[in-house]
Amino acid sequence: MDQSSLEDIIKKVMGQMAEVTPEESASRDDSIPVELSGRHAHLCEADIEALFGGPLTHVKELSQPGQYLCKERVRLIGPSGVIDNVAVLGPARSRSQIELSLTDARILGVKAPVRQSGDVTGTPGIILTAGTGLVGLEEGVIVAARHIHMSPADAVAFGVCDNQRVPVYMDGERPAVFKDVIVRVHENFRLAMHIDFDEANSCGLGRKAYGTIMSAT
Repeated sequence: MDQSSLEDIIKKVMGQMAEVTPEESASRDDSIPVELSGRHAHLCEADIEALFGGPLTHVKELSQPGQYLCKERVRLIGPSGVIDNVAVLGPARSRSQIELSLTDARILGVKAPVRQSGDVTGTPGIILTAGTGLVGLEEGVIVAARHIHMSPADAVAFGVCDNQRVPVYMDGERPAVFKDVIVRVHENFRLAMHIDFDEANSCGLGRKAYGTIMSAT
């Protein structure tokens, strides 16, 4: 290849690169922010009263509108283990629910199924304590199914619908594809994919991570 041809190729490539500014490149990004969800409790009003003797104390807003971290913490007591200092999230739910990782469930000795949030019928129970308060849940312990929160506009942009399951590529230190990620669409949702720490560690994700929907299924 002579010098003239090489210069022409370089000019062409540089021209193509100049056509896309950093701002334009970001606007074309189809990645989804990934948030790591640690073990936590959602409590009903009766259980909040039994454990703390009063309402929950708001500490800070979470990424999903209307959801917040509380000052209060609980201890989980399972058949074969205990986990302390478990976060409580507000607001109050109609039914109490404990969300764990599979590792947490093994520590506690609980056979927690993978379920969508709110689907607690037939799940294992657990004992909760806080100070002098004690609550025995007959059911409510789950491993939350990985999912993506989306607004209706986001769903249109990604070409998906509520409760659809999609594969998502995770570009971590050990890249992986997560299958059966549940799409959850609501007008109040903000775009974010939620996975637990077991899942994040499996592909070497850090605190700032992104996933990409590979295809709609």
